Amino acid sequence: MPANTVIMWFRQDLRLSDNPALLNAIQQGRVLPVFILDEGNDWSIGGASRWWLHHSLLALNESLQGNLWILRGDAAELLPQLAREHSASHAFWNRCYEPSIIRRDSLIKEQLTADGITATSSNGSLIWEPWENLKQDGTPYKIFTPFYKYAIANNPPAAPSPAANANFDTVKCLQGKNRIDDLNLLPEINWYEQIASQWQPGELGARQRLQNFTENGLYDYRDGRDYPAKRSVSMLSPHLHFGEISPREAASVVKQAGDIDSNEEQAAHFIRELAWREFSYYTLYHFPHICQQNMKSQFDRFPWVKDQKSLCLWQQGQTGFPLVDAGMRELWQTGTMHNRVRMIVGSFLVKNLMIHWLEGARWFWDCLLDADLANNSCSWQWVAGSGADAAPYFRIFNPVTQSTKFDPEGSYIRKYVPELNGLSNKAIHDPSSAAASELEKAGVILGEHYPRAIVDLKESRVRALDAYKALRDQA
Repeated sequence: MPANTVIMWFRQDLRLSDNPALLNAIQQGRVLPVFILDEGNDWSIGGASRWWLHHSLLALNESLQGNLWILRGDAAELLPQLAREHSASHAFWNRCYEPSIIRRDSLIKEQLTADGITATSSNGSLIWEPWENLKQDGTPYKIFTPFYKYAIANNPPAAPSPAANANFDTVKCLQGKNRIDDLNLLPEINWYEQIASQWQPGELGARQRLQNFTENGLYDYRDGRDYPAKRSVSMLSPHLHFGEISPREAASVVKQAGDIDSNEEQAAHFIRELAWREFSYYTLYHFPHICQQNMKSQFDRFPWVKDQKSLCLWQQGQTGFPLVDAGMRELWQTGTMHNRVRMIVGSFLVKNLMIHWLEGARWFWDCLLDADLANNSCSWQWVAGSGADAAPYFRIFNPVTQSTKFDPEGSYIRKYVPELNGLSNKAIHDPSSAAASELEKAGVILGEHYPRAIVDLKESRVRALDAYKALRDQA
């Protein structure tokens, strides 16, 4: 008797290892693996992420020996239709947690069930489900530290499940060889050439990136991760976002490496950072409006400034503050940005320029390879002070002092703002305050080779503090 045909719907889990939905599908019958590009939600995939997705799908298709089916359109229509066409008995997928996708998936389950098809979803993206780790009264935590302490004490990260055998029985794909190219994920203008030279999307690239981190970055992770020139970071976020490696596997590998190399404290700090990712998903699940609205409603009255000119200068890395500009140029050139620099450029936008955090969230969404609705929304609200466990209203990152402390020799700045290479280690952090003789010696003419500072840090800080204080007094 021929085996049942079962659907394996790949989404943000583009891997064979530690993929519970795939393992369930393999055990149930002959697998038809499919990816559906459904852009009918509130936050369609951004430009940088589209480049990554294209290459990640190519890598997954190769792992599946060319048998990954590709569809484009409304998954609520296409998945049940595919199941009916192939007389599938079951459909499996790993859960996503974006609000519009949760609603859509519920409809799909209802439709499949009505058609007599068993639909089963699993957790393949998180260490903890968002409905776990609640307070004693059943409500969600709004502060990270108690959430983390409770989760680690009561639900320590589970070990990853084994990798699927690459030779499992699949339904041969009858679609054309160019089906991934036909999704037109790659932009017409080749702006991604430098990004492509620095990344390897796919499960193999994720494993290599993780190995490189455990061998070369873990030993200095806790402190070194604050210094953008050091790169004592994992660089795993795009791989995690597209599910080319699971957070459980990343946590397990890093913990083992920490135990072997006596870096237990460093490994624990890495797992804590993974837990911040979990907390973002947890927060989005319980407060789904945060991707569009302030979590703290009093910020609806904040006097945000509409300043398209300053916004464009920020986006282009032309603010006159080298650390901010280096971060924004790194984002454009590489599709990522160092975490500390993300906080600094975010603070500069929402506090020094007083531009709404949603403008920053939208720009990051389009430019980041790891554009993730939960992380992006929660991080921007954290910087603005309007979200869960947010930075206090008076915490305003000074890009000059931050630069002096965390990039003392200007190594990071020199990489992304090369027009300032001739400046000394002191002057490079704030050219607008540098002596005219030093600027002349370095061949830097402000306003010609590099912009003057677009805002006064002290005055803009006072303006932001006054606005936040007024908001607090009203509350």
